[in-house]
Formats: sequence, structure tokens, C-alpha cells
Amino acid sequence: MTESLTTAWKEIALGFLKIGATAYGGPAIMGVMQAEFQERRQWTTKPRFLEGLALVNVLPGATATQLGIFLGHVRGGWWGGLLAGLCFAAPGFVVMLGLTVAYAAFGVSPIVRGALYGLGPVVLAIFFAALFRLGRSAVRSWTQALIAAGAAVAALVSPLGAAAIVLLAGGVGLFLFHGKRAGVIALVALMIALALLPLVAVAPLAPPATAAPAPSLPRIAALFAAIGAFTFGGGLSMIALMEEHVVDRLHWLTPREFVDGLALGQLVPGPVLMVAAYVGYKTLGLGGALVAAAASFLPSFALMLALLPVFDRVRNLAWARAVMQGIVPSVIGVMAVALARMAPHAAPDPPAIVALVVTAVALIVWRLAPLKVIAGGAVFGIVRDRLVAR
Repeated sequence: MTESLTTAWKEIALGFLKIGATAYGGPAIMGVMQAEFQERRQWTTKPRFLEGLALVNVLPGATATQLGIFLGHVRGGWWGGLLAGLCFAAPGFVVMLGLTVAYAAFGVSPIVRGALYGLGPVVLAIFFAALFRLGRSAVRSWTQALIAAGAAVAALVSPLGAAAIVLLAGGVGLFLFHGKRAGVIALVALMIALALLPLVAVAPLAPPATAAPAPSLPRIAALFAAIGAFTFGGGLSMIALMEEHVVDRLHWLTPREFVDGLALGQLVPGPVLMVAAYVGYKTLGLGGALVAAAASFLPSFALMLALLPVFDRVRNLAWARAVMQGIVPSVIGVMAVALARMAPHAAPDPPAIVALVVTAVALIVWRLAPLKVIAGGAVFGIVRDRLVAR
């Protein structure tokens, strides 16, 4: 093991522990990663970062975690990818366990509520600044601009999920930039696959044939691994499927208990999917929390660490470049819609809107460090909460 590789792994571990312990906002965390690892530390170029962003948006699983694995792989190889994913997820798991225990005894303090208020617009501003910078690199022609706009419209008005839209855009890229015959074949195959996908039943996700079985570690492992392996759209989509099964179908938690878990999830930095640890803890204690969290993230790790060596070999082939020319601008369009949908929740009143706009402008003009901006947002929220309380 060379000294340079050891240094890279140390940077990966410390960098992703910091992001995992301080970054909030689900999809917005990917903006924090862009600002920290691509913009500030320059681990990779903008085009390469966009390729990683495109890749994680067409795969099932936790997209922010997968992007972290991609960046770790770029910086430190296969082991760097594994280390990045683990260090990104670990702080959230520890915080969720602590909050699950403390919530029952003490509830949520006003200071924490105030900090969360300030974090919302600031994290969204980081996401906006990252999307602005990436968009300038991703959309370089009228054709790519039309693909981005088409993806945004599809995300707004069609029932298709983000992964389906991005995959179809890849087919469009193949048609426009490589060969019409190959593009038509790819698009027809994708449309057939998307039509048949809802008919495919995954055993752990199918409704129970009889009375709902009692929770056990093997059942928790099977359920959460299936959720992680077959859910597209990131952690938020996975949480929706989680609620459907553990509340509506299996009755392991009451609706109120699950809502409490979602509330705690807003206090937890790192991947939003860490709500799985809460569900596991509520059903089978510490062992359930460990198994649920590990099973939820295992497919993301397995997919990324298996695909990245192959991706590195094919990404420069002519057909792969054509597919990426369709996928990359479509990701910008889809993420712009996600940003617009998050805005009313992250900035619900005039002070929060002002904080969002000022932070976004400051990030674009002065390229501030994300951690300092996040800390400033928390302080802003606490001060505002104290002023309102008076």
C-alpha cells in the first residue's frame, strides 16, 4: 500500500465523516458533495462528477450514498468507494439511535427546532448553487437544453419516476448522437421494460398471504434489502415503500410511530434512509436497528462497487458517450424539478426565503465552504427562533 493511497483513504474517511455528520436535506446533500469534493477539493472534474450523478440516478437504492461511493472510488479506488459509503452513513446511524432513545424521554428541544428551521433554506441554497454550476457544464448546446427541458416537463406532468426519465433520455442520446437504429431499438426496449416492470412481483415486497408475520431479524433483513434493491428515486421513495409495508401491510408500527420516526429523520444528518434504523429499533431493539440499516444500504454498496470498475472501462466508448450526452442534461432537468418541489418546505416564510436567496448568491459569487454555510444557517435559525419567541 503506497503512502499516497493511504493519504487518499484518510482524506476520504475524514471528508465523508464530516459530510455524514453535518449535511442535511436528502437530495440536497449531493449539492454539498459537489461543493466540497468536486469544487473545493477538486477530486474530480465537473464532467466526471456529472457522469457519476447520471449513474446513480438510473440505479435503484440510496442515491446520495451511491454518489459518495462514486467519489470515494474516483479518489481512492474500490476500497476508497467502500470507505466513503461507510463513513457517510455511520454518523447518521449513531445520531438516529441516540435520538430514538432520547425522543421518548425528552422530546425535541426548541433550540434544535430553531436550528432545523435555519438549515432548510441554507441546504437548499447549496443544492441550487451546485445545480447552477453543473448545469453550465452539462447543457452546452440547444439539443442538450431541449433534453433537459423535456426531462423537467416529464418529471412535472408524467407518472414516470426519475430513473425512467433519465433512462429514456439515454435512449434519446443514443438516437441523436450515435445511431438512429440503435437509438430506436434502445427506446422501444426501455418502454417495454417500463410497461412490464409493475407486473414483476418481488417476494419480500408482496402483500402477506395470511396474517402479517411477527418481526424477526431474517424478515427485517429480507424486507429492507428488497426495498434497497428495487426502489428507484432515492431515499424518499424508499421511505414511502417502507411505510407501506411496515405500517399498512405488516403492522409492525402504528402510523403515529412511523410519523415520529420521520420527524426524527429530519434531525439526522446524512442519508435520509437512516429512518430504517428507527424502524428496526422499534421492532427488535439494537439488533433490529443494525440489521435494518445494513440491509437497506447493502444493495447500494453492492451495485456501485460492482458496476464502477465496468463503468470506468466503457464510459469512453462511442455509444456510452452518446448515452451520457442524453442522460447528463436530463439529470439537471429532473433535479431542477426536485429543487422546486423542496423549496416551499425548506423556505416556508419570508425570512427563510431571504436566507435561501442570499445564501445561494453568496455561494455562487464567493464559493464559500459548505460546512461554514451550514453552521451559519443553524445559528440563523436559533437566533430567529429566539426573536420570535419573545
